[in-house]
Amino acid sequence: MKPKLIMDQHFRKREELFSAERFEALCELCDVVGGENRPMLTDRLRDHIADMAFLVAAKPTLDGDDIRRAKNLKAVIEVSGTFQVGLDYQGCFEHGIEVLSCAPGFRYSVAEVTLGMMIAGGRGLVQEHEGFRNGTEHWLADNPATDFTLYRQNIGFVGYGMIARECHRLLASFAPTVRAFDPWLDQQDLAQDGVQLCDLDTLVSHSRCLVVAASPTDENWKLIGQREIDRMQAGTLVVVIIRSHLVDLDALLRAAADGKIRVAIDVFPSEPVAADDPIRTAPNVILSPHRAAAVEGGRHPIGDMIVSDIENILAGRTGRSLQAANPDSIQRILGAPLVRAQHTA
Repeated sequence: MKPKLIMDQHFRKREELFSAERFEALCELCDVVGGENRPMLTDRLRDHIADMAFLVAAKPTLDGDDIRRAKNLKAVIEVSGTFQVGLDYQGCFEHGIEVLSCAPGFRYSVAEVTLGMMIAGGRGLVQEHEGFRNGTEHWLADNPATDFTLYRQNIGFVGYGMIARECHRLLASFAPTVRAFDPWLDQQDLAQDGVQLCDLDTLVSHSRCLVVAASPTDENWKLIGQREIDRMQAGTLVVVIIRSHLVDLDALLRAAADGKIRVAIDVFPSEPVAADDPIRTAPNVILSPHRAAAVEGGRHPIGDMIVSDIENILAGRTGRSLQAANPDSIQRILGAPLVRAQHTA
């Protein structure tokens, strides 16, 4: 008999996560319950807890009682993009239940948009496009105050996780000098990557393009603020690609308005941005409405990884494509020691 997989992926659509071929492969592996593009009723999920082998959910919500009843549960897989409150992580760890995040599945499409923003911002493509519309374009003119090439350029990453690594891979043909600030890594971790770990002051002062690509934690709230902006060289491009949590957006916009830096942003403190928000007309800013992963097929790597990891789990093989939780990472991401989730019937 096939292991049972409960799929409660809403707010995401099933087709967003899985190509038809990969969903068929999933159904060959597991007896899939759910997968409709609407929320699953809590009672329906709990009806299957006793024989559930896998839970795939946008926001997995299981308390200690649920986990004790889930005698066959092998893995909980979240598909929102980050680990969230509502799951008894400690209970999962104690019962040998893997907790996996789909975050690695975003790296290809998000890195692609990051590279696009770097090129557009570095070469002034958006500014000159707008200049064409009002007759102020600069024909055959260098603009050394703001424009730069990525070739042999100094590139910096705040956070050197999966998206930063994929972006670095895409940049390889430009032969850049790449630095990163990431207190969770050491240089030995990056021996093969050709990236130099450094402190934040060194990073912001040496990078002509600074990519903010770290996951949010209590420690990195507004990590890039006025102090860091003051240390940037004139014409620095700041690309905010994962969470606006890490930047003082008002300070960045003031510096952009003063002409010191350029900014490219895909994520905002409040979304959608209000129609009268002044950011809509801010100068020296490239705006994207949280679309870095929003392309047909752009999230299908998530489905590929889910199928691959379930195959490996059922075969007893190690190695996961998805991001595996552990007590340290959960405490860091959620900002508090592990606490058992409360029942939310």
